[in-house]
Amino acid sequence: MDVSNVNPFLQACTLVLPQLGFSSVKKVNLTVSSKVNAQGVAVSVGIIGDIKGTVVYNFSEDNAKKIASKMMMGMEVAVFDDMAQSAISELTNMLTANASIEFSKIGKNINISTPTLVTGKELGIKVSSNKVLVVEMEADGVAFIVNIGIDGDAWILGIFFRKRKKRRIF
Repeated sequence: MDVSNVNPFLQACTLVLPQLGFSSVKKVNLTVSSKVNAQGVAVSVGIIGDIKGTVVYNFSEDNAKKIASKMMMGMEVAVFDDMAQSAISELTNMLTANASIEFSKIGKNINISTPTLVTGKELGIKVSSNKVLVVEMEADGVAFIVNIGIDGDAWILGIFFRKRKKRRIF
């Protein structure tokens, strides 16, 4: 996958989450999968424009409640109800919209769909791309996953090494 199609999503996490009160946001792990394997809460956002694809944010229900609580100024979230679901949907909207701003800075214009939130155990989500980059993240120790599937992206694992110029995944 072209690094320039990944970094905007990771940059969005490091820009948006601190505005919500998280002090430490970091990438924990990076893998490739053929589909999104989600547990708990998954929010899908479609991408169209200069690049096309899907980003699926995944949270355990407990971590979704912790993040929703932080977004609601520390109000306790004991149940993942409509209010908590709305907060998580809005978070993913903010993250993906911010990624679209980052894309525009590198000359790629994209539009995003409204978030679609689903809950359940062992959710298998097939997106339109052949492969999904699975980025495990943490915000103040609260784990979540950003699954990035870009249509038509090169998925040769050695692609980063073929290019003469070193490019860093954020």
